[in-house]
This record gives sequence, structure tokens and C-alpha cells, in this order.
Amino acid sequence: MHLLSMIKKQFVILTMLLIAMLTPVSVLATEAHTDGDDQQKINPKEIIFEHLGDGYGWEVPFNHHKRIPLPVILIGKDGFHCFMSSRIDHGQVYRDGDAEFMIAGKDSPYKGKVVQLMADGTEYRPWDISITKNVCALFIAALLVIWTVAAVRKWHRTQGYKAPRRLTGALEALTEFIYKGVIRPTLGDRSMKFAPYLLTVFFLILYLNLLGLIVVFPGGANVTGNIAVTLVLSIFTFIATNLFGTKHYWKEVFWPDVPLWLKFPIPIMPLIELFGVFTKPAALTVRLFANMLGGHMIVVVLTLLIFIFAAMGPIVTGATTVVSVLFSIFMLLIDVLVSFIQAYVFTMLSTLFISFGQERGHEKKHEEAASDSHVETVAELKIKAEK
Repeated sequence: MHLLSMIKKQFVILTMLLIAMLTPVSVLATEAHTDGDDQQKINPKEIIFEHLGDGYGWEVPFNHHKRIPLPVILIGKDGFHCFMSSRIDHGQVYRDGDAEFMIAGKDSPYKGKVVQLMADGTEYRPWDISITKNVCALFIAALLVIWTVAAVRKWHRTQGYKAPRRLTGALEALTEFIYKGVIRPTLGDRSMKFAPYLLTVFFLILYLNLLGLIVVFPGGANVTGNIAVTLVLSIFTFIATNLFGTKHYWKEVFWPDVPLWLKFPIPIMPLIELFGVFTKPAALTVRLFANMLGGHMIVVVLTLLIFIFAAMGPIVTGATTVVSVLFSIFMLLIDVLVSFIQAYVFTMLSTLFISFGQERGHEKKHEEAASDSHVETVAELKIKAEK
């Protein structure tokens, strides 16, 4: 009971602090609407998609005109170009040698992308390998994954089989949870072959999801809400499933164990099975993308309610601010849980799809069961070593 009361007090204090920090937003919103015609009307749609999309700079909270610059790397018609994104912010045109570059406007087919201005006034889209906000966030998440492995490895190299504590212990417990709860029961004796990939995917998605919930740098990038990123992760699972697929797996795809009339002369079931090979990664792609994009969008919309209701006066704005902040805090807490769930579900489904490719037929079941009973985890080896 004492622990429960302490948790409640800490939650109330945290909530009040967040309200106190975000309440000035309502004042700013009211002032923005009472300054007259000098202020532009807020476009919620533009703000939402700008926040959810990628960019050449990292936004500074509560200051829409300042950004942390990132490298812009282009291969244009006249060669290689590299400069910082601050040179092309807010519609600026940057001249690098004889070439001119800018970010395309709203009316351009390359809206929001860097284009090269040609002599005849047309826009040319160069090869763009810039380190954008999403790319930078991927690098940060990859470094966190490497740090996770290095931290646990360093502990056991220096402390032996002594149980790790604090953050290192939490990371090892999470690793054991995924390996013992998902990977080993599903893949059996082949779990160690695919465990490095599956654990890397789990921690990468988890870190990307959690970083996306942080407003300030190095967070704020909606990486897993970008369908290109989730598609690439799904393709890796697709390759792992089919490249290492057994003969029995491919036999079940092209000549499944069904009545003959379902596969000859019209290959009904083979076509369905072949179609299923490609729908599995598609389901992984859309599931992660839609869930994370929806979560981010709800939080942004609830925050924008403060500015939308600002035109109704300070009283309505103040009341709306409290409600919006409370709902935003609630959704952020839900998103923390969703971040873990989505990483877990993606890893679980990837493990399941890979296990389909590892089928070895009915005659191998006895051998798999026998070998699976001898698979030992790191924790089991520790207990034996201590004894």
C-alpha cells in the first residue's frame, strides 16, 4: 500500500509539472490570435504532416523558425555537392559553384525536397543521399542497439556470471524475455541461428518508437511511421524466411498437401500459397506503419486543439489547454506501451514467418523435439556454472 501511494503521488506531481510546462502554450496561442492581421492562421493539416514527415533539419521545440541543421548530400548534373541544411531554410537559394539549390515549394511536384534550379527556370531533382531527420534517428537507434549489446557483454566479461543490476539487468531481462518467450519456443533448435537478427529488430524498433515520443533532439523523428522504413524491415524478414527456407517449405508452396484437383490442372492452391509468401511482409509493413503513425497523429492533433480554440478567447483556451494536455499525457503513456507492443508483435510475427520456412516435414518432428529439449539459455548455463 505504501508503494502504491508513492507511485500515485509521483504520477500526480509529474502530471502537474507537465501541465505547468505546457500551459504557456495556451498563452502563446491566444497572443497569436489577438495580434491582428500580422499573424497567419494556423493550418492544422500542414503542421500535422510536417511533424509526421521527414525533413532536412531537426525542429527546435516552441520555435518553428529555428532548426538544427543536418548535412545535405546531392549528386547533381554537374557533380557532387555537400552543404548544411541551414543554407536552404525558409525558401533560401544556395549557390554552390555554378549550381543553385533550394527546397521545392508547395506548388512543385517535388514539394519539400531539395531541387537544383536550371538555367531555363525548371527544377531538376538530383540524387539525394542527405542525412535527413529520419536517417539521423536511425543512426542514433543503431548506436543504442550496439550500446545495449556492449553493456551486457562488458558486464559479464568483468563480473562473470554475477546477475547484472539496474539498466544492464533490465536489458538482459528484456533479452531473455524475447528469446525464451518468443524465439526459442517457436524456432526450437534453430533459434540461435536467427536470434541475432530477431533481437536486433526488436531493440531497433523499440528504440525508434521511444525516441519518436520525445519532443526534443535526439527524439521527435517519426521513423517507424514512415512506410519505407517498415517496408525495408519487412523485406529483411522476407529474405530470412525464403532464402533459408527448407525443401519441405518450398514443396508446400508449389505442391501443397491437398487434393490433386486443387493443384492440377489449374494450380489454385499453389497460386494462393505463392500469394501468401508476399502478403506476409506486406502485413508486417502496414501493421507497424499504421499503428505508429496513428499514435503520433493523435498526440499532435490533441496538442493543436489548444491553438484551434485560441480564437474563442482566453477562458475557452485555458480550459481547452488543461483538457488537451491531460489527453496528450494519457496518449503519450499509452504510446509508451504501444511502442513496446509493436516491437514485440513485429518480432513475434517475424519469428513465426521464419519458422514456416524452417518446416522439415512430419518425419523430423521427433528429432526436433529431442534437440529442443537440450537447448539451454544463458540463464540456465549461469545456474549450472554457479553450482
